[in-house]
Amino acid sequence: MFRKISVKVTVFVNLILFIVIAAGTTYIVRQESARLEEQHLSQAKLMAAVGAKSVAKILEEGVNNNAVSLDDLFDATYIPIPNFEPPKYHTKFDTFTDKVMVDLYDEFLKNPNVVYAVAVDKNGYVPTHNTKYQRPITGDKEKDKVGNRAKIKFADPVGIKAAENRIEGFVQVYQRNTGETLWDVSSPIYVKGKMWGNFRFGLSIEEITQAKTNLLYSLVSVMAIVLVVSFFTIMLIVNAILRPLTHFTEAASKLADGDVNIRIEVTTNDEIGELGKVLERMRVSLQVAMERLRRK
Repeated sequence: MFRKISVKVTVFVNLILFIVIAAGTTYIVRQESARLEEQHLSQAKLMAAVGAKSVAKILEEGVNNNAVSLDDLFDATYIPIPNFEPPKYHTKFDTFTDKVMVDLYDEFLKNPNVVYAVAVDKNGYVPTHNTKYQRPITGDKEKDKVGNRAKIKFADPVGIKAAENRIEGFVQVYQRNTGETLWDVSSPIYVKGKMWGNFRFGLSIEEITQAKTNLLYSLVSVMAIVLVVSFFTIMLIVNAILRPLTHFTEAASKLADGDVNIRIEVTTNDEIGELGKVLERMRVSLQVAMERLRRK
């Protein structure tokens, strides 16, 4: 197969094209993956900031309307609720947050990439959670660990950093105790000028990883199609360009056998055409020389 120039040219050109496309695809995937991550994180930071300001406004309105006192809101007395593992607690403000926060939290979960959106006080305590995490207690610890996560103090390293955070849009990688790996984005909540806690926003890394995988598959598929089309297109073009060489090879073979009477037609002005002209001059020279020999 590799005795044919057309095959060699096609293989080598496509090999170079493959290397260029592979390098280009790798670069595009990396750039687009980084852009995708940045896009999702920027959105999460914005939503965390919006959530923090919304919670702060609701808490301040509660204080202004005497629905909860400022002292109760900042109270750090956590009263254990018996027979729960991990422990659950009541505070002087959790009844108030149960009434006013759930609808706000659940709005954020309309985005399919959002796993949770919840306010925590500065000690990591979650008085009220999203509806999906406030399901009735079943008594099954594993089910309740996933289905009822309200009134728990999340004192793990990520939870404490998030609760004490004072940076708007603070990002951490969070290995949740339910087995999920998330981006945890937090923004501080200030009530009457004093930091109450943070709004925590959980963004699924799995969803973004899947989006990057889909992007990779799409680009690889497109590049594979380009290579296949390129291979056959180059093969056809090279064969068409080199077709005169086949004619010239046959003519040269006949000249070698002494057949000097068939004119070599040249139809191009490129290097192959020049070769044809040289062969034609050689044929004419041989023809003249043989005529002279016959006369003698």
